[in-house]
Amino acid sequence: MAIDLEALIEKNVSKLGYELVDLEIINRGELLRIFIDKPNSITIEDCVGVTNQLKLILTVEEDISFDRLEVSSPGTNRVLKKLKDFERFKGEKIKVKTRTPIEERRNFAGILQGIEKDLILIEFNNALVKIGLDNIEKARLDPDF
Repeated sequence: MAIDLEALIEKNVSKLGYELVDLEIINRGELLRIFIDKPNSITIEDCVGVTNQLKLILTVEEDISFDRLEVSSPGTNRVLKKLKDFERFKGEKIKVKTRTPIEERRNFAGILQGIEKDLILIEFNNALVKIGLDNIEKARLDPDF
């Protein structure tokens, strides 16, 4: 039985009080890069604690081999993947790249207006664009500095 690595990591990160934002598996599993978050930001101590716990679970309990495990905050331009992410960051500037074009475009930058069922609503060029969650290739916050 193949293990669902993302589900395993998400379950354990959640038990520790964090949200799994993203998981990258690089070089055929040699590097596992994990991004975590919590409401009042992530500290180095948070990352170290999650790293230690995940190393124990992945190597001892699940016998999953990897050369390196990186745990970090998602940063200010964090990725948005789940519907709850798009609801949480309503009112923020975002960039979205779609899998298939909408009105001959695949790239959108605008203000996130929230969600409607499984559609992401973005104010783009003074119009409301509705993008299906399954049509989103990549979405990130786009903060002003």
